[in-house]
Amino acid sequence: MSVQHYSLVVNGELKRVATHPMARLLDVLRCDLLLTGTKEGCGEGECGACSVLLNGELVNSCLIPVAQADGAEIETVEGLGANEQLHAVQRAFLECGGAQCGMCTPGMLVASAHLLRKNPHPDLAAIREGLNGNLCRCTGYMRIFEAVERAVTSVGEERA
Repeated sequence: MSVQHYSLVVNGELKRVATHPMARLLDVLRCDLLLTGTKEGCGEGECGACSVLLNGELVNSCLIPVAQADGAEIETVEGLGANEQLHAVQRAFLECGGAQCGMCTPGMLVASAHLLRKNPHPDLAAIREGLNGNLCRCTGYMRIFEAVERAVTSVGEERA
């Protein structure tokens, strides 16, 4: 396959890349656009470490060929905070100790932000369901769930 040109709106900025159509979105983000916050855990769409938002939907970027993302809006963990200010879930993860080794953290943050956009007041069951595609081997999940619960309060305060 020959190299093709693709346009992506990544974290609000138009980016153009030249790559093979089947190049994984994960690799384009990390290698071509130098957005290394998104991590590769399993490379098979099972762990969620590579989670990004593609046109507002949570996806595993290791499973998406860049050709499928042409013209799409993509939000990575780098796009969560604005103007050097952390997003509510990022602050809550810090405050609650929701991040340990850091491998799953970017995907957990993106999935948490996505959950709160869809459901601004999730209960614990909804938080568990919203993050069920993201695996963590370090925290035992409780600190992550606590962080999302704390972020719910912070997001509500920010909107007021």
